[in-house]
Amino acid sequence: MEEFETKTKLKGIVTDITFRNDTNGYTVFEIDTGEEEITVVGTVADIKMSDRVELVGDYVYHSVYGRQFKAEFCTALMPETVEDLYHYLASGVVKGVRESTALKIIDKFGENTFYIMENEPERLAEIKGISLEKANKIGKEYKKQCSTRALIISLSKYGLNTSECLMAFDKLGNNAVEIIEQNPYILCEGESKISFERAEQIAEFLPQKPDSKHRVEAGVLYVIRHNYSNGHTCLPLEKIYKPSSELLSEGREIIEIAVDNLIQTKRVVVEKIGNKDFVFLPEAYNAEKNIARRLSVLLKFPPENPIDVVSQIDKIEKSCSIQYAELQKKAIITAVNKGVLILTGGPGTGKTTTLNGIINMFDKDFLKIALCAPTGRAAQRMTEATGRTATTIHRLLEVEWAENNRPEFRRNLRNPLDYQAIIVDEMSMVDVFLFSSLLDALPFGCRLIMVGDSDQLPSVSPGNVLKDLIDTGLLPVVQLKEIFRQSLESNIVRNAHAIVNGEQIETDFKDGDFYLLQRHFPLDAVRTIKELCIKRLPDAYGLDPTTQIQVLCPSKKGETGTFNLNQILQENINPPSKEKREHNTDYRIFREGDKVMQTKNNYNIHWESDNEEGDGIFNGDIGFIETIDMRHDAIIIDFAGKRATYSKEQLQEIELAYAVTVHKSQGSEFDAVVMPVISVNSRLCYRNLLYTAVTRAKKMLILVGTTGCIHSMIENNKTQLRYSALKHFMLDN
Repeated sequence: MEEFETKTKLKGIVTDITFRNDTNGYTVFEIDTGEEEITVVGTVADIKMSDRVELVGDYVYHSVYGRQFKAEFCTALMPETVEDLYHYLASGVVKGVRESTALKIIDKFGENTFYIMENEPERLAEIKGISLEKANKIGKEYKKQCSTRALIISLSKYGLNTSECLMAFDKLGNNAVEIIEQNPYILCEGESKISFERAEQIAEFLPQKPDSKHRVEAGVLYVIRHNYSNGHTCLPLEKIYKPSSELLSEGREIIEIAVDNLIQTKRVVVEKIGNKDFVFLPEAYNAEKNIARRLSVLLKFPPENPIDVVSQIDKIEKSCSIQYAELQKKAIITAVNKGVLILTGGPGTGKTTTLNGIINMFDKDFLKIALCAPTGRAAQRMTEATGRTATTIHRLLEVEWAENNRPEFRRNLRNPLDYQAIIVDEMSMVDVFLFSSLLDALPFGCRLIMVGDSDQLPSVSPGNVLKDLIDTGLLPVVQLKEIFRQSLESNIVRNAHAIVNGEQIETDFKDGDFYLLQRHFPLDAVRTIKELCIKRLPDAYGLDPTTQIQVLCPSKKGETGTFNLNQILQENINPPSKEKREHNTDYRIFREGDKVMQTKNNYNIHWESDNEEGDGIFNGDIGFIETIDMRHDAIIIDFAGKRATYSKEQLQEIELAYAVTVHKSQGSEFDAVVMPVISVNSRLCYRNLLYTAVTRAKKMLILVGTTGCIHSMIENNKTQLRYSALKHFMLDN
């Protein structure tokens, strides 16, 4: 602090935040020193309303705004008085505490609150409404806040923002500053949110250049991890060298040395598959190996079958006036006798009827059954189709947020589920990590029924689980192919099956549920999509633009991509209003009433509904912004009755959802789907992407674009290559 000894020092309470640039941290805010209100400007670590701060800097005079304090250094201080502590807790900075809880704590313990929070947090459970578990969590979070304040001060001079400082603390502990000064690239490893490029920027701030060995190894790991976003669980070792060399501007020999070091230190795993070496990150390798091992056990030890399945099927058919097709009967018999089944088929082939038949059969055997799906929307659809409560897989496994920002499940090998049959829907969406965790939680002798459409897109996250399991030939698979008569009345169903079979679709319908509006220029397509969503569909069919109409796009980019369409649709569906508060980031505006989507799993977001509460909002969940209160850094989003409070930083995980990509729509169904099919990037112009989009529509599908683009997508059956090793491990087990 010697450099600041000649500077002016101020202390005060933040009373207003006029402006903040979230990219570089430049902030304009007001503080109350107790003697006067002062306008402060400067690039500072994140601050909140009611924060007590200490500033170091100089007074300056602005030609327009007058006298200001230019802060070169800003420290957010921990509260010193009971009143300060109330404001601190009421601001929501401590997870699980808001105004009402803060008031109860202060009323109960008064001046002893500081000591209680830090040393005896379990005593918070003396307050009605605070459980012992919640009390300990509050105490733990309070201690963490105390520790991280000092850390933020030390790391902010190296260009780290507040969220990055918190991540560094979670990852590296109290020695984070010393470790980062030696090797900033350690922030790239594991499940951190800092990219390799960001670590490069931080390295530029350091007083001493870090060892190049750290940089090269981090760059190689970045290349491998980056391919998670393309769905790969592994990569041919030979394919690592060129992109790593280009990223790092280093020769192959240097890259090879780094790869050898990573193998020796077990930060990557190499496995020979066929005649090629494949490289994995350990978590993906362990997940695929575990899936193979656990499924092998399930297949070797099928459950006992005390009931006569065939006679029971006859009874169900007579009592329910149902006539099962032969493949449907086969699926029911296999589910009971084998204990493991993959049930697959397209729309209209009777998957739901078959699934309900399997559930009825398990009921006859008095089995305790759990129904689950990878997303909340898919679980809701499963509930509607079966009349039974279905949950997300995460919730079934009782997910908890861990300190390393990864999920931990209470249900696992040591604490298995208390069920005798597990039925998983939308299996095509399940990635290797989640499936591995589910298998760990299955008790011995538990049946596992996996339902999905193998022609849909694979999971957004790493792996190609459903396809790999089918391709092994080791698991019982029943593929329903017959389209039932009532389903043939739907043009959506008929065209979906035509797409799968590589046949051109019918679009010349005068009425029905499937339409093509020919548009030959992207701008014309955009104009038509806007008219459909804003006026034509609401006027003609009474459809609500936000809850019943969904625009699905092949891509985020371009004139017909989600970025552009979301901006246009937001302006028209939810325009600016004096009654609606907004939050403006560098590249988008969020407004009260906006339709939004969570873009990644976040197990730390707390939600409450009318009769329960929990943690976790997941990738693909769609909600609506209810309240924006930036004075308290709170944005409340309603996800189908689950009200979650987001901080400004957490909005990085939220996107507008008037238009979403086809990939993000998996597991969901919408009354009406509108899809641009024009100028589709060649990488996305393939059959199962179109098929997935078409099968998201329940009542109406409107394609806007050209027949040429549609034909190209149908003719291209080359699905995007995904490197995975599950099939190899299954066959090798």
